[in-house]
Amino acid sequence: MFARFAAIALFATAATAQDAPPTAPSPPAPAPATVRVVMTTTAGPITLALEKDRAPVTTANFLRYVDARRFDGITFYRSMKLPWNAGLIQAGQRDPVKLFKPIAHEPTSQTGLTHTDGAISMARLAPGTATADFSIVVGDMTGLDAKPQDPGFAVFGRVVEGMDVVKTIWNSPRSPTRGEGVMKGEMLEPPVKVLTVRRVS
Repeated sequence: MFARFAAIALFATAATAQDAPPTAPSPPAPAPATVRVVMTTTAGPITLALEKDRAPVTTANFLRYVDARRFDGITFYRSMKLPWNAGLIQAGQRDPVKLFKPIAHEPTSQTGLTHTDGAISMARLAPGTATADFSIVVGDMTGLDAKPQDPGFAVFGRVVEGMDVVKTIWNSPRSPTRGEGVMKGEMLEPPVKVLTVRRVS
């Protein structure tokens, strides 16, 4: 008799398990939030998605310059080209009167971002000295990412529209004599002007 009840109970348990509705899959984690800005240059517009969740300090700094309109009128002044068809273009606010205080460094080892095609990254001297100079990467430049012995540079977003404009600037004429040290021969002649930088609503 006990065996009969045990068999019935086992059957009922199996039937209940089979009849139970499948568990709904967990919703995917929300994508990190970004802020879009459009950089209008004399070569055309470049739209950037800035990583306010993953690189909050660097993104807030960039947006501070955007909102204060301190990027209006700056220039892309440098084009670096490497033998494997990669490099970067560099721009920034050079007027010391228009600079805000330097920001803390957010390495790629902390943010999870990387210097791949279209990444925007802060230029700096020592870590913690970045202000208003930035680069846009052409091709893969992961050698600029953080390493155990090198804090690297801080990526904080990427180009989502206008890489053709970035490459036009990258391929613009350069002076063979201007520039100092490793930047000699990398100065654009003439520089490419940034007319405005605005948030996209």
